[in-house]
Amino acid sequence: MSLVPNAVMTFASPAKGEGFTPPSPEDFNLPPVGPSSSFELFGQTWALGVTKPILQLLLAAGVVFVFFYASSRQRAMVPSKLQYVGEAGYGFVRNSLGRDVIGSEHFMRFVPYLFALFFFILLNNLFSTIPFIQFPTFSRSGMVYGLAALSWVIYNAVGIQKHGFGGYLKLQTMPPGVPKPMLIILIPLEFLSNILVRPFTLALRLFANMFAGHLLLILFALGGEYLLLEGDALVKPVGVLTWLLFIAISFLELLVQFLQAFIFVILSALYISSAVADEH
Repeated sequence: MSLVPNAVMTFASPAKGEGFTPPSPEDFNLPPVGPSSSFELFGQTWALGVTKPILQLLLAAGVVFVFFYASSRQRAMVPSKLQYVGEAGYGFVRNSLGRDVIGSEHFMRFVPYLFALFFFILLNNLFSTIPFIQFPTFSRSGMVYGLAALSWVIYNAVGIQKHGFGGYLKLQTMPPGVPKPMLIILIPLEFLSNILVRPFTLALRLFANMFAGHLLLILFALGGEYLLLEGDALVKPVGVLTWLLFIAISFLELLVQFLQAFIFVILSALYISSAVADEH
């Protein structure tokens, strides 16, 4: 279930003579799919129900599971193309995001989480450019904060498990070799930075990039369409240029979508690494 303002996302061009209406954050408030209930709060009507981003989360989870289950179901010495792709994806996460970041001693027990997290985020990001979906799931901040909270629980839990509660707090807030008088200033700053702020910065980075990138795509797509359909002969070439920029930005967004999944997971691995390390 999701709680969203009762607004409808419309990407259609404005009627002739009405002028261009630029996209805004309101375009990301998708209406519930199917039955829903609504209520008034803070002077605004809110709808409670299942929304498109929730369905995309379920779709992404199902696609990732089915694909990698199918690719690993029949393991052969000479792999098929499907098996090769699955093994290449697993090897990338296992080696680049697991072993190289966390270390060879502790990394294996975290590989399943990092593996599932990377491809789950990547597919949800790619939904922004997949035809007939064309909406990035993580442009809704609540979805991202849930993943960041999960990583926060995991790396803090494994740190407490290894060092004990007091030892873990000491590890995260008291850098070695610092003069004791400086600890009066450093302990609150380190606690704020390493314990409290990390999940918010982790989530905000992914959310802001998906939100801003999709908003930019909408602007160029609708702006180019408006200039082509409503502009005069002198303006129409600008509309063509705008559409060419829209296509170029779409390809750039594919790179951003991959990089943001990579950054989210590698930062989660770095936090796990710092939690299980003996000292900074």
